[in-house]
Amino acid sequence: MSARSFPAYTTLLLLLLSSFALSQGRAPRSPGTVGQPIQGRAPSMSRSTGGANSQSANDEGKIEFRTESILVQVPVIVLDKQGKHVRGLTKEDFKVLENGKEQTVSTFEELVSTRGALPAVALKPGQYGNLTLSDQQPRAVTVVVLDTVNTPFLDQTYGRRELVKYLANSMESGQVMALMIITSHGVKIIQGLTGDSAQLIQTLKKVSGEMPSMQSVDVDAQADAATGDIPDMPTPGGDPDAAMQTFIERGDAIYAQFQQQNAIETTMQAFLGIAWTLSGVPGRKSLIWATGGFPFTIYSPDIVPNGNLAGLYERAMQALNQAQISVYPVDVRGLVNTSPIGDASKAGVPTNRQILNRSWLQQSTIDSLNEFADMTGGKAFYNTNDLATSFKRAADDASSYYMLGYYLDSRNNKAGWRQLKVKIDKKDVDVRARKGFLVTNATIHAELSKNSDMSYALTSPIEATGVPVVVQWGGSESAGDKKKVTFMAHMPANALAFDPSGQDKLDFDFAAIAFHEKDSKIAGRSGIAFAKQVPAEQVATIRANGVAFRNAIELAPGNYTVRFVVRDNVTGKIGSVTAPLTVN
Repeated sequence: MSARSFPAYTTLLLLLLSSFALSQGRAPRSPGTVGQPIQGRAPSMSRSTGGANSQSANDEGKIEFRTESILVQVPVIVLDKQGKHVRGLTKEDFKVLENGKEQTVSTFEELVSTRGALPAVALKPGQYGNLTLSDQQPRAVTVVVLDTVNTPFLDQTYGRRELVKYLANSMESGQVMALMIITSHGVKIIQGLTGDSAQLIQTLKKVSGEMPSMQSVDVDAQADAATGDIPDMPTPGGDPDAAMQTFIERGDAIYAQFQQQNAIETTMQAFLGIAWTLSGVPGRKSLIWATGGFPFTIYSPDIVPNGNLAGLYERAMQALNQAQISVYPVDVRGLVNTSPIGDASKAGVPTNRQILNRSWLQQSTIDSLNEFADMTGGKAFYNTNDLATSFKRAADDASSYYMLGYYLDSRNNKAGWRQLKVKIDKKDVDVRARKGFLVTNATIHAELSKNSDMSYALTSPIEATGVPVVVQWGGSESAGDKKKVTFMAHMPANALAFDPSGQDKLDFDFAAIAFHEKDSKIAGRSGIAFAKQVPAEQVATIRANGVAFRNAIELAPGNYTVRFVVRDNVTGKIGSVTAPLTVN
């Protein structure tokens, strides 16, 4: 495919971008690791304050706001006593309070999601893109995520069986749904958005579970790890049998802590990837999370994981809010034995410490699912074996809602959790909205998570749609023992945001990595880093037509899979495309 098939204005934009091309064969702007720390905080450990893996976002201090126009959007569902959506309300019917203070509602819209077929985006031959829909009508979209990382193996099977029952008997006509799975190797799409229940069932029946790493860890080690109640090293001269038992329990608890940290990172990366892949779909989305529990304890909304995972958690929560995703955890364990004494997996009589820790772990698992649902505007379902009904209730929630917006008060520069409460001037109605949002450096300053975002997006198994992008291959020329293969990239109008400071500045990174088809090893890299004020005479062209440029990547002959990622550093939005390439 020739580059001539791209718009004629490309030459103008190529001149604008030419001086910012990076040299071939190296990564863009020193990529960091996923979950790298955004800002250090002092750790805290205790059962009474949320367990060993928690700390408070309030500890971060103050935030430096660089713009005074940060719009906070709050999707709101209003139901009557029969559980039906209440329609026809006005802005005057609502009150929005942040930390107890009433806010001025600046934007208001009633949205009724369509259940029609998804309008496909037609690309030209030879083009690869992540464009999701040809219109911007809100869709009633439900994504079911099967969690194999935090769910016992047998419960995974039961959850899939109940999901098949829901799809066969209760999925409404026109309902758009996708299926994903969280594994130890990351999140995967097993069925893209479709309204065909038979196709969903057929795909689901082919899915197999995965033995979670915590399956081999007994309940007391899990409880010790979650509470931070790690047994001390045995003292010399005591009972040798008791000392050996304590030594084993300590080792098991430390191993469980390590596995819990891995589970937190894997789960948060999965939510971040899911938010990115749904960010290009307009409207409020319901994410049904079929799980056995949250990987760390949330006793309060401001709780975040310790150390390097804090920034990843805050970024994932922000991405879920930006993509208007409400999470509906469904505890696929069904009815759970709540007696901390009657655990069949452990022989002998438990000690008082073990009973206390088991009881705390059982209750905190349910509390954390409830808290996470409230934080995102969803609802948790637990202690029921009728999972099919839980799936249906969650899927029906997003058919009608109101979108309220207000501008964040930048004079309040204290970091931490901002509590939201939505009130309505009507009787006998149920109002559901997200409980609040985090205001931290990671959520306010998009540039701070740039390296970790790019690193994760370049290796993520699913595409991101926050920034629409289309790429196509051009010609090639010899470059020593390799070929220099050109490609064109185009981000359409409004895909990239100008700096809100009013300086007509664009700031984005674009990277390409080629992986060998046989062994998935990295074979080559290319990219640009653009951060510059756009000349006044070119602003109108970019606003109308978007941004396009040409670049190249050097590769030896062979077959490759090339991953393209663009990140808008003004908004933090991500777009990605994967394209095959054969170099002769």
